[in-house]
Amino acid sequence: MAKKVAVLAVNPVNGCGLFQYLEAFFENGISYKVFAVSNSKEIRTNSGIALIVDDVIANLKGHEEDFDAMVFACGDAIPQFAQHAGEPYNQDLMAVIAAFGQKGKIMIGHCAGAMLFDMAGVIDGKTVAVHPLAKPAIQKGKATDNKSEVDGTIYTAQDENSIWTMMPQVLDALK
Repeated sequence: MAKKVAVLAVNPVNGCGLFQYLEAFFENGISYKVFAVSNSKEIRTNSGIALIVDDVIANLKGHEEDFDAMVFACGDAIPQFAQHAGEPYNQDLMAVIAAFGQKGKIMIGHCAGAMLFDMAGVIDGKTVAVHPLAKPAIQKGKATDNKSEVDGTIYTAQDENSIWTMMPQVLDALK
């Protein structure tokens, strides 16, 4: 039976990245639920398209056991993350990432995903792909210049244009 995936979408989310995951999951019969990293289920893509997703990150916190895997869908909100790191939704984001990592669950992300995984302390010694601008922020993992990396239960891609390079392995792990 296919695994159930929690998809975390920042606000604004990179639509190209988010929809690659969602379409692949839909096409392959993988169950997912999208959680806004926001106070509201109403978010936008970085190109301005309004979305209403399934729920907010606060309602995932403490319910990580209901899911087998997590996807971090990056977006334009990440450059401002440091300025708003104290916001409850960002605190919940970090707690959820840490919980998935501590439970050894499948974790998937692109762009700054590996950076947040590193900040949450869940990629110690793991090899990851990360956006070139975020590469210096990787402290506990091993950042490469590869388009994507798979290291155990950690699946990372450099950006939305390289998600496809890891998608076959992601789908195999989730089926």
